[in-house]
Amino acid sequence: MMHQAGPGSRSNMTALKILTYLMFAMFAMTTDSVGIIIPEIVKTFRLSLTAAGSFQYATMAGIALSGFFLGHLADRYGRKSTILIGLTLFAASSFLFLAGNSFVFFCALMALSGIAIGIFKTGALALIGDISRSTAEHTSIMNWAEGFFGIGSIFGPAILSQLLNRGIPWHWLYVIAGGMCVLLILTASAARYPKRASAAAEHTDFSSIYAVMKNRYVLLFSLGAFLYVAVEVAIYVWMPTLLAGYSGPGKWVAVYSISIFFLLRASGRFLGAWMLNRLSWTSVLSICSGMILACFAISIVGGVEWGVYSLPLSGLFMSVIYPTINSKGISCVPKSQHGGAAGVILFYTCLSAVLAPLAMGAVSDAMGGPIYGFMLATGFAALLFLGLLLNGVFNPAGDVFQRADRNDYELKTP
Repeated sequence: MMHQAGPGSRSNMTALKILTYLMFAMFAMTTDSVGIIIPEIVKTFRLSLTAAGSFQYATMAGIALSGFFLGHLADRYGRKSTILIGLTLFAASSFLFLAGNSFVFFCALMALSGIAIGIFKTGALALIGDISRSTAEHTSIMNWAEGFFGIGSIFGPAILSQLLNRGIPWHWLYVIAGGMCVLLILTASAARYPKRASAAAEHTDFSSIYAVMKNRYVLLFSLGAFLYVAVEVAIYVWMPTLLAGYSGPGKWVAVYSISIFFLLRASGRFLGAWMLNRLSWTSVLSICSGMILACFAISIVGGVEWGVYSLPLSGLFMSVIYPTINSKGISCVPKSQHGGAAGVILFYTCLSAVLAPLAMGAVSDAMGGPIYGFMLATGFAALLFLGLLLNGVFNPAGDVFQRADRNDYELKTP
């Protein structure tokens, strides 16, 4: 009789990693295509940009609230159940885009898809902890997962552009994503999951959120995620506005600036996974955040003529920061609370994705140009660099990670 690989076998761990990576790529196809969908919405429903921007805010609000209030589901009901619930809800919301044709209906589906993402993403993030053998491996896997997210953020807009060029409505991007989601549901159903850390002695309801929120390390890493996202969204939300009308020698860079940024961010995450296995994570984050600050400062000092090169380049240095901050924040709590910690950090991530571009837009309007919004973003970059530099010097959570490596990062099989 053929021997069946157990949950902790190398082949099964590889399968679970690939499943996680594909989930990240799948939902990135939709979330990072909103910028292309909004002009279509404006044209169809004759809306203002502010009103059409509800597509972005509805999705981010859904993810944020879902992560905060439902992140504990992965700890209470298990990773597999949570992932399947989230994926099923996402597939249903994706196919429903063909069932209506009103702006309110579409916004509701955007919010529903955001809730679904928050559910299965926190389950996937908690699963990463279960299949990791150390905090260092946890960070490496997280960078690979975010690398696949970067791939999805490239292919999603590309597929959508092809659909629109062929006269096919944007709704079909969600149908494609829904079809991929069905395949992921089948794969997730068949996968064998390692025995997770027992949560019997832990609070696994809403009180778990309170317990995680009391952890000062989780809050510090959540603040780091908030600052990082504030810097990143400046690029993919406002960089095209800043570079609009530029006609200098780097015009081709301006035209493809967003694509260049996403390509560098995606490739940098795979490089980051390799670097973090060989270098101190605190040093890597300090250096990369310093380079991001330099890229933004160059755009302020040299104006658009320099910013057209330095701002897209910042994607290479941004690549490693968010997944590493996310990984370290989650690793600050026991595995039985990884879902709750992932949800809290996800909440701050999405909160920043809404508030930061709004603040930049308001500053730009008040001061008379997008360069002033980028001055605010440069301030965010400076705070991020200072925080990560201090983290590199003092490494306040170092003892926490050492205890986790000794006591909590061990694959358990039935």
